[in-house]
Amino acid sequence: MIGLVGTDVGAIEAFDSWRDRLHHRGPDDAGTWRSTCGRVVLGHRRLSILDLSEAGHQPMVCASGRYTIVFNGEVYNFVELRRELEARGHVFNGSGDTEVVLAAFVQWGEACLSRFNGMFAFAVFDRGDASSPATLFLARDRAGKKPLYIARQGGALAFASELKAIPDRLRGGFSPDALNHYLALGYVPGSLCILEGVEKLPPAHAARYRLDNGAFETWRWWKLPRLEADEKVPVEQLVDEAEALLHDAVRLRLRSDVPVGVLLSGGLDSSLVVASAAHASSSPIKTFTIGFPGSRLDETGYAEIVARHFGTDHHVLPLPEPSLAVLDELAPMIDEPIADSSLLPAYLVSKLTVGHVKVALGGDGGDELFGGYGDYTTAMADAARFGWMPPVAFRLGARLAGSLAPGVRGRNRLSALRGGPFQSLVWGTPYFDATARRRLLSDDMLDALGDRLMAPELFRLGLFQTGQDPVDAMTRTHFGSILPDDFLVKVDRASMAVSLELRCPLLDMRLIEFCFGRVASRWKVQGREGRRLQKMLGERLLPRKLDIERKQGFSIPLNEWLRGADAQRTRHLASGLPRWFKPCEVEALRAGHANGRANGGRLFALMMLDLACRNLGQTRN
Repeated sequence: MIGLVGTDVGAIEAFDSWRDRLHHRGPDDAGTWRSTCGRVVLGHRRLSILDLSEAGHQPMVCASGRYTIVFNGEVYNFVELRRELEARGHVFNGSGDTEVVLAAFVQWGEACLSRFNGMFAFAVFDRGDASSPATLFLARDRAGKKPLYIARQGGALAFASELKAIPDRLRGGFSPDALNHYLALGYVPGSLCILEGVEKLPPAHAARYRLDNGAFETWRWWKLPRLEADEKVPVEQLVDEAEALLHDAVRLRLRSDVPVGVLLSGGLDSSLVVASAAHASSSPIKTFTIGFPGSRLDETGYAEIVARHFGTDHHVLPLPEPSLAVLDELAPMIDEPIADSSLLPAYLVSKLTVGHVKVALGGDGGDELFGGYGDYTTAMADAARFGWMPPVAFRLGARLAGSLAPGVRGRNRLSALRGGPFQSLVWGTPYFDATARRRLLSDDMLDALGDRLMAPELFRLGLFQTGQDPVDAMTRTHFGSILPDDFLVKVDRASMAVSLELRCPLLDMRLIEFCFGRVASRWKVQGREGRRLQKMLGERLLPRKLDIERKQGFSIPLNEWLRGADAQRTRHLASGLPRWFKPCEVEALRAGHANGRANGGRLFALMMLDLACRNLGQTRN
């Protein structure tokens, strides 16, 4: 979706070309709507999933003509909301969810957001009346599954689902603060955008723009509940509740007017989604597993156990020998950079799956909700092992580690312990920590940042400090940063690049609030065991033969590839990056990697930044 408000006629005439930069997100239909006042134009590219008829066309105008909506995503409880709205007198022409979202806004105004269970970003233009001014309302879902970029300049405002669709004249040069965060985290978080003049609407936020005076405000409309676990509740009751919530989350996400499948890795998250899908469906569920023959990444055997147990219509999709060559195919899609190299296999998985179904369910979100990351058990073990050490010892060790060159074995591990074991996910990074950024960035960039150099670490520290205990703090940190700004961005880009809709049942709003508000931390992580509650659920629902203890990441061997045939891809990095980098330090990273240091992730981060520079017209100057 895309929109321009308060802009000039010339820009409006070129609008469709900007809209069609999002063709991959919606190849089935396109629409443009212009207001009678001539100051608003809204556009949409449609991926038809619900109500394939003309009744689902967007932009969509309500019966009175006052409100017009463009909507990206799905509201899964639209059937229940439709019944409630019909009881209040609303009449519907089609059978899709966009019409329900628009009617909900007409009925409840901005308060409608709390009623939506889904993934969404949308905009509603209200032409106003004699007593209220014309406004544009924008909103984004709780977890941040669907993106929304906003640019403002003078009296003009533009918004779009991707940065590439924001008109050039509203985009500035690279933002020093966003670049600093990208180098530290591997993604650009929160409201920051890699280009000045553009911002992202953060997850669970809404915004309002008044056309009469240009006033613009944003606010958070939802936040994670405070952990208030009742220790007297038997764990069996918690498992019962988790099972019921998961079953209903999956049931809602099977609603579709096109074929739906489940991405099945054979891991705990995806296997539980398959179990719930089989529970909800009267016919065999389509499941898809990616095969890596002869590779340690191959999970087809585990997936086969689950598929056979639930009688699914199972498909093994053989993946060609992976390499960085796939980056050439994905390159045109890169605008705001993301350093997560698992974007590449995620894209290949989406590309293979979309040949069979148009909608797929995945297992994203389970680690954050149930305590599944290895960081958590490592931190617990380190706390038990090093808990006797005073804080000053951790800070001293981190300082000594920082004096080592990036890529030296053990450097990241020691640097991450700056704030103690539980804050390792705050201070640790596989990319560029503060010491490495001081080496890499030019003096004028460091002067421009000043005290803000540490902003990425302080951003995560702020999230960490919202927790009630170490486990709660670690899961909230991941939910508030790496999930919405890395993992969900990766999922959205990889799937939308091939016009596949990916749904995440584990990020159902009720499951999120249950896990963060009512599940005690000891039922997530205790000692060296993570996912305790989720494993109990797995023991109840999954075949006994399945190894639910295993944890397989979706990674690629970057270090090896960038020392082999793909090493030439980094040869001209120093000349392609913005002027804020010291070319000698970029070359030192390359040389260190060639000599055995582990700089693959750092070099890939710079490669993705280089791609973004070229695609966004940000050449070195």
